[in-house]
Amino acid sequence: MHVLVAGCGWLGTALARRLVERGDRVTGIRRDPGRAAALSALGIEPLAVDLADPSAAGRLPAVDAIVACQSAGADGADAYRAAYVEANRTLLAAAARGGTRALVYTGSTGVFGQRDGSEVDEATAPAPASGTAAVLVEAESLVRGASAGPLRTSVVRLSGLYGPGRTGIVDRVRAGRLALGPGDDAWMNFCHLDDAIAFVLAALERAEGGAVYHGSDAEPARRREVVEWIAARLGMTPPRSDAPAEGPSRRIRSERTRAVLGVTLTYPSFRDGLAAAAGA
Repeated sequence: MHVLVAGCGWLGTALARRLVERGDRVTGIRRDPGRAAALSALGIEPLAVDLADPSAAGRLPAVDAIVACQSAGADGADAYRAAYVEANRTLLAAAARGGTRALVYTGSTGVFGQRDGSEVDEATAPAPASGTAAVLVEAESLVRGASAGPLRTSVVRLSGLYGPGRTGIVDRVRAGRLALGPGDDAWMNFCHLDDAIAFVLAALERAEGGAVYHGSDAEPARRREVVEWIAARLGMTPPRSDAPAEGPSRRIRSERTRAVLGVTLTYPSFRDGLAAAAGA
């Protein structure tokens, strides 16, 4: 199978390497030509292109499947629209022209802005709490609505990603930037890199056209639990702060996704994953 991975950053490169290891042909996209060229050493065919440019569709190869995991290079609605709406529009145009059979967009659970600790699953309507989150909802609608004929599109909403090379949450506790205080009861949600890849690969093979899935572990955790556990593993007293609580508080459920796609989590909780990824 020939797979195009759009956005070979931390997640995309790891995914592309997994595809290469299992014998797939992989083309990887990065905006920067120098960084794109570095993909060759990993067995990935490099392509430097700005997907926000509609004319880029003509430069993309005909492939069997596409994974859209590009990221915004900056904050703000304009940067988000370029990365997630316009880039996906370009990928969809290339998919329609090239006979692509499956396109998976790695969305975000950031489409849920709830702050009341409520549970949200795949059937819960998005509740964006910011302009950028609203753009993410727009991108989802674009991708899901393009599923037609031989092209099967789907969205995998990933929660807080971490893993080798991305264990900043441990550093935040160590430095006191993630601390006990106001908002201790807020819910946090996580997904280890290996499990994120498993969700995406399963969606490529088994997702229903136009469907949305949740890539999140099995145990949402309160901030207090996360801070205390990491601090204990670091051998330090949990830091404290009087800074006001910010951000959402909701419990992302992924049971249906795991059942439908047949995904078994390698790291069911943040404790399993951080112990492996950071020795926390």
